[in-house]
Amino acid sequence: MSYNKVVPALVKSSSDNIKRICLSHGRFRSTVASTQRDEVEGGKEKQVDECTVAKAVQADLIIQSKNTTEAQTQKTEIDFDNTHEAYKSKDNIELLRSLLVFKLCTFDFLVDKNKELMDLSKKVFGQRLFERLMKMTFYGQFVAGEDHNSIKPLIHKNQAFGVGSVLDYSVEEDLTQEEAEKKEMDACVSEAEKDSPVPATEFFVTQEHDHSVDHREMKYKAHRQFGDRRGGVVSARTYFYADEAKCDNQMETFLNCIKASGGASVDGFSAIKMTALGRPQFLLQFSEVLVKWRRFFNLLAAQQGKSGMDALEQKLELEQLKESLTQLGVGNKDDIENWFTGEKLGLSGTIDLLDWNSLINDRTSISNLLVIPNVETGQLEPLLRKFTVEEEKQMKRMLQRVDVLAKHAVENGVRLMVDAEQTYFQPAISRLTLEMQRIFNREKPIIFNTYQCYLKEAYDNVSVDMELSRREGWYFGAKLVRGAYMYQERSRAEEIGYEDPINPDYEATNRMYHKCLEFVLEEINHNRKANVMVASHNEDTVKFTLEKMNQMGLSPTENKVYFGQLLGMCDQISFPLGQAGFPVYKYVPYGPVNEVIPYLSRRALENRGFMKGSQRERSLLWKELKRRMLNGQILYKPVY
Repeated sequence: MSYNKVVPALVKSSSDNIKRICLSHGRFRSTVASTQRDEVEGGKEKQVDECTVAKAVQADLIIQSKNTTEAQTQKTEIDFDNTHEAYKSKDNIELLRSLLVFKLCTFDFLVDKNKELMDLSKKVFGQRLFERLMKMTFYGQFVAGEDHNSIKPLIHKNQAFGVGSVLDYSVEEDLTQEEAEKKEMDACVSEAEKDSPVPATEFFVTQEHDHSVDHREMKYKAHRQFGDRRGGVVSARTYFYADEAKCDNQMETFLNCIKASGGASVDGFSAIKMTALGRPQFLLQFSEVLVKWRRFFNLLAAQQGKSGMDALEQKLELEQLKESLTQLGVGNKDDIENWFTGEKLGLSGTIDLLDWNSLINDRTSISNLLVIPNVETGQLEPLLRKFTVEEEKQMKRMLQRVDVLAKHAVENGVRLMVDAEQTYFQPAISRLTLEMQRIFNREKPIIFNTYQCYLKEAYDNVSVDMELSRREGWYFGAKLVRGAYMYQERSRAEEIGYEDPINPDYEATNRMYHKCLEFVLEEINHNRKANVMVASHNEDTVKFTLEKMNQMGLSPTENKVYFGQLLGMCDQISFPLGQAGFPVYKYVPYGPVNEVIPYLSRRALENRGFMKGSQRERSLLWKELKRRMLNGQILYKPVY
């Protein structure tokens, strides 16, 4: 059987851009950036991405000193203890509100029962008084306003103090757990699986060698006990599929955010989630295919004695690879020879992971993509027995919505960040984002992928994607986060029975974050075509970034390194950075009071964690209030 006939692809549609979003391939010269490797050590687990207490630089807000290097670069240091500069955009009422909200977030009873208390307050005070109370406290702290017009004053004020915005319409469905589980099971189970007489929890587990059934594994199947993907997640919004019309509505919401971002500033960001744009069944199935193809590559690498190496260091000898594929019965010798020469692969005598990934190329039907190698039989077999016409259309519509959003981002001069999600969705999300980058990042960075550094494979993912951008000559865009789904991911892995994908502890996650960040910074220093957003509330990570930028002579005015924090949190990091000339952004949620309550509920839960572990932000707020009182600035108003 020839690979040319059976290697799958994503889609061919009448739209030129949809064709280009398909998993096309390219061949260019390979280069390798220098890296520094970190050892993973044990340690006590802490909450991810907390505001860490760090010893600040004891100096003025900004100290610039000449370096006696050939380049005569300027060194920039920032004092995160300078409250006058950190809070100069806030009046005294805003400082008092922050202190009140952060203090309330330390009380377990209030946080655990926050939704019930908000519902009770609405009944006791009435809708109008309830909304006023919320705007004076939690809503006013974490949400910019109700619509595009009402958020403009805050956006313009932050801009005046050097801080940009990432707009997000934060309205969420307020579903019960039972409703969420039902929606998830309906959206993630294919018609082929629904028609199977085998129970969902046993489907394909005991029938691995029966070619009349589908070839799924448990990680990439929906499980009712984890159907409510909100469980254990406090810092990420969750979308549940209802129908195609709802996906269209959510695309329109993203389009409105993109337009508002373009109108608010010349260099704005907007964030999207793939699970809002289509039926998640496709993301599950495509993720499984990608993972199994990579696993097959690792098996072939092990046969050549190259296991345990970093992803890009595994280079398979072409002749040995052909022999292995022939022995596995993938095809006859002539077929395999034609496979490589026809695709212009292996010109250097070796095949690496990027070459291997490119074998998933153009095909007419998306369902033909979902073909996996069976290591035992040597055959390529369908992941599912059949796809309905409607399932095929749903997959194509997801890609079309992604294409529309990317086009509008380009037209409005807005950069588009694709948020990371659970590991059983993420391989597909990353691959689709990569395909958008290959199309839209040719002249400047428009599309940014998100990398969750609490994952064991984070560095491999960053380095492989970076290498592809080098070979093909487009701009690499990355947002680095620690991650939002740790507790849920660990619980699911243990319950269902697969390897925990998360680093063993908080310290290991910190090392992974800094390793990935340093790798991207080195690439920026090397060719200026990489870009990174350091999305973190961790002061030590921000200082680490500034130190590396100083060492490499990277200027903030180049707009290659961005910083990001949530609105209402860690202003002592955001505003000093912005006033020092660094590109820094606040993630700005907006929406009607009643409809953003789920978002506010999560902010309360998230703040409880780092407010209990760190008094730093509250102490800085008190310090600034005392300074103003002593200086007679009782009625202080920001000037801009």
